[in-house]
Amino acid sequence: MTIYSQHANRGKTQILATYQGPGGVVSSTVTSLSAPGLAEPITDSLNRISALATIPLSIHDVRDHSVASYPTKHLAALTDRASRADLLSGAHSLWYEYACLELHQALVDLDAALAAVPEPIAIAINAELELEARELREALAEYSEGVPLPEAESRRYWDFGQPFVTYDGGMYMLSREAREHLDRLEEGITPEEREKAVADLRVMVTAYSRYSGVQAGLEQTYLEIFAEPDGSDGYYLSVHVPEPGDSGNNSWDIEIGLWEPDEPDVTYEECSSATGNTVLRCVLPTTPSADEIADLLNQLEEQPDLLAEWAETRVGAALAGTKFVVTEGCDD
Repeated sequence: MTIYSQHANRGKTQILATYQGPGGVVSSTVTSLSAPGLAEPITDSLNRISALATIPLSIHDVRDHSVASYPTKHLAALTDRASRADLLSGAHSLWYEYACLELHQALVDLDAALAAVPEPIAIAINAELELEARELREALAEYSEGVPLPEAESRRYWDFGQPFVTYDGGMYMLSREAREHLDRLEEGITPEEREKAVADLRVMVTAYSRYSGVQAGLEQTYLEIFAEPDGSDGYYLSVHVPEPGDSGNNSWDIEIGLWEPDEPDVTYEECSSATGNTVLRCVLPTTPSADEIADLLNQLEEQPDLLAEWAETRVGAALAGTKFVVTEGCDD
């Protein structure tokens, strides 16, 4: 419902809240800080929080060829720290629970940013969150239940289907494309299978959030992590989440592959196109922990040549420095 930005003013950095008001777009000062470096993580966290809180309220849940509303449980977490735990439980839908997980992370990131600023600034930011949550609840109550809006000198307007957020489309998991893909993954599954799929998604996303490098990516459409660090000599690694239901892969697995040039007598570094071929797989007997996946990725970040070493691992042995045992590979 609100877009946050930074603005230099008389030697300080202001954090501004911009929103739709009675007379159009309005900006107001939330607080001022001594340096842009202190304001930037706060501004980023506030934008993510506002978008993640607003978007689920502004669209319909159209799974199963029906039209319903998404839950509102996530709003409590904006102002009640004890309610944050609820963001990490539940199994309403893959997309909604993913949004809740990202909201939890944004709130954690805001806490970290506020720990570096004086207490009056932290108080002002928390007051801003309380205002955002309260006026969003009031606007939603008017829309869904016809409850008149309380009297106020100024108000932030919210319209269903037209949220005023900077991350609508800028944050991929909030896009319609991501939501529709996750909805398709749920088609035909049971509530128990949905609960398992949500739990797996939480592990994957949490693992990626604990990865400290820049050479791996979370493929949100396919629910996998793909890593191809510089210096890996054409090797790559993928971590795959089980597919919901019984239509495909039903186990976690780690794959190491190798890009092979499509042109003969050309090295990988010189080729214009290449095809990826699986070298080995570790099909995991149980769900890994987020830390185990993050440690795997962080090892690669520090030692990209590990991939070539791991690619030589025999079936039945573990990848060096990990607990992941090769189940298919060099011996096949």
